[in-house]
Amino acid sequence: MSIKPVKTAVFPVGGQGTRFLPATKAMPKEMLPVVDRPLLQYAVDEALAAGIERLVFVTARGKGALEDYFDIARELVDSLKAKGKTAELAALEATQIEPGRMVYVRQQDPAGLGHAVWCARHVVGREAFAVLLPDELLWNPANPPLKEMRDAYERLGGNVISVLEVPAEHTHRYGIVDPGVADGLVTEVRGLVEKPAPGTAPSRLAAIGRYILQPEVMDVLAAGKRGAGGEIQLTDAMAEMIGVQPFHALTFTGTRFDCGDKAGHVMANVALALERDDVGPAVRAWLRQLAL
Repeated sequence: MSIKPVKTAVFPVGGQGTRFLPATKAMPKEMLPVVDRPLLQYAVDEALAAGIERLVFVTARGKGALEDYFDIARELVDSLKAKGKTAELAALEATQIEPGRMVYVRQQDPAGLGHAVWCARHVVGREAFAVLLPDELLWNPANPPLKEMRDAYERLGGNVISVLEVPAEHTHRYGIVDPGVADGLVTEVRGLVEKPAPGTAPSRLAAIGRYILQPEVMDVLAAGKRGAGGEIQLTDAMAEMIGVQPFHALTFTGTRFDCGDKAGHVMANVALALERDDVGPAVRAWLRQLAL
């Protein structure tokens, strides 16, 4: 049976971002910058690099800045053109997505990640789709993680999630894989446990915010079963797919920054700034001074 390509990506961006208050009182957490690009831009670029054609944003009240960001700021463009600022104009090009490729859906009830994904069901239809959590910045410019996952999916079919080995004392924060046979970076998934109690995790392989899923997961989510935290958990719905469809985990090989956490966001800014020719030397010199 042929495996159809993944053309749609879902971005759950309806969260309140309470960890970053007061900044997120006035701006979505997905718009917090890492150097000079918002978190959401990194996730969108990753999706486009994987050949995604349709971008679905599951938003909520107060998230209008997300839609404005990907629109054409006509007055700004005209002003930059008049001033001959070609570099700035080029920087804006990445934020201008072709009309018709972006869809915005409202999550009216903050009932969990699974609920957010389910809100996109009518747009996704009956095809495989990707899910990207923008506050998980997975950095590997040479081999973008969703592209690597897509390649694995086209070999294996079924469902593919991105995982990373985390310290044992942190497993209670994640959806954890019960692993089967491993073949290089690919591991068979025999089970999934959402935020297992300390000392009970079946492994240290944690799901890190990238998924390629079959549309049947929407049927499971439709039941509205509540899990950890009283929310509709995507991990629980995926667990019901195991044994019914192929299910694999692909270990991520780049650098992961948890930008839903203040320290992780600061680290991402410093690390990515150091890679830049324009700001890297100044940041590096400052860090050397701090180390003295």
